[in-house]
Amino acid sequence: MASREVNFLLIGGGMASAYCAAELRRRGAEGSILLVGREQDPPYERPPLSKEYLRGTSERADAYVHPREWYAENDVELVTGKSVMALDPKERVAKVQGGEEVRFGKALIATGAMVNLLRAEGAQLDGIHYLRAFGNADAIRADVADAERVVLIGGGYIGCEVAASLTAEGKSCTVVMQEEVALERVFGPEVGRYFQGVLEAHGVRFVPGSSLAEFRGEGRVSAVVTDRGEQIPGDVVVIGAGVRPDVMLAQRAGLEVADGIVCNERLETSAPGIYAAGDCCSYASARYGRLRVEHWDAALQQGRYAGQAMLGQEEGPFDVIPYFFSDLADWASLEFVGYAPEHDEVVVRGSFEDGAFAAFYLRSGRVVGALSCGRSEDLVPARGLIEGGADVSERRDALADPGADLFELAE
Repeated sequence: MASREVNFLLIGGGMASAYCAAELRRRGAEGSILLVGREQDPPYERPPLSKEYLRGTSERADAYVHPREWYAENDVELVTGKSVMALDPKERVAKVQGGEEVRFGKALIATGAMVNLLRAEGAQLDGIHYLRAFGNADAIRADVADAERVVLIGGGYIGCEVAASLTAEGKSCTVVMQEEVALERVFGPEVGRYFQGVLEAHGVRFVPGSSLAEFRGEGRVSAVVTDRGEQIPGDVVVIGAGVRPDVMLAQRAGLEVADGIVCNERLETSAPGIYAAGDCCSYASARYGRLRVEHWDAALQQGRYAGQAMLGQEEGPFDVIPYFFSDLADWASLEFVGYAPEHDEVVVRGSFEDGAFAAFYLRSGRVVGALSCGRSEDLVPARGLIEGGADVSERRDALADPGADLFELAE
């Protein structure tokens, strides 16, 4: 039998839950809100972990979505350092770590994602790290303090961002990656080559077309060996091998899962009154089909929308065009709007040489995504082009011309 009842149960101590709680209160929800997170910190933003927090230029509290006192001030009960162990969608009961059972009216599952662990000989050696939480960033900071050489496994966001941050702190960084060009899986080879060049210009070394074979060392890692037999010395290793959605709770509860927790266009799971948001949410998008987005803005927007949906105040289905950003130390910054994994053409506007360009990702003559580096003014009209679905196949020259009016193309 449940020991108590709450109106809204928010499972997961990340951005989605924090913004859901804020939206519930902003829209007049008067019922009780319980937010349960497994980390000791209150909900926080993860992008600083590979950037300013890792470099020691920002404090822990700077990343908090809301100050600690906000939760009490807004009558949101915050429980940290605990997980929800079981969920009964039919009886509307959740079992919290420690044994407490809570009956709820509506719930949000925002359990995030888990890092992909690499299985290789020597993986148990000291000095090998993954980066997902504050504790990981703290461990890396402490470990690299006396290190000279750092090896990054993976040429994606984490590998490149951490390489930039640690190189800026005077470390010698080498990136081992399966790709031929850094970030090419996301941005394509042409744009990826630009960002790789920025990193190389500041001393980062890349080992392309290579996979991890084993770690070597006596008690502590001293080298990485690739599948091509190259041995790369390293005092510290940071692995960025991607993440997978944490659906364990949802799966045990009998909810539908498939590369995330399956939700409808209103972020509601297969159990009425239970919603999902953030990295674990796979929702039905009229624009993109089924979609799961692992970015900061998605957690924010979906958390807000889930709060509206819980109150029956949502206006139409969830239809927010994805957005994200990344920084490579203070050497280059980028913003991306849209979703373009299946693009068939890239049109570049501006100059790689000047470090000020936009890249438009097209599919069948229509813009489906746009990247900005030093040309943030192009993002608003790019969003309009994506929303409008205009065929620009006959206007590629205008799209590539920095002097052309992009708003006219969007009309």
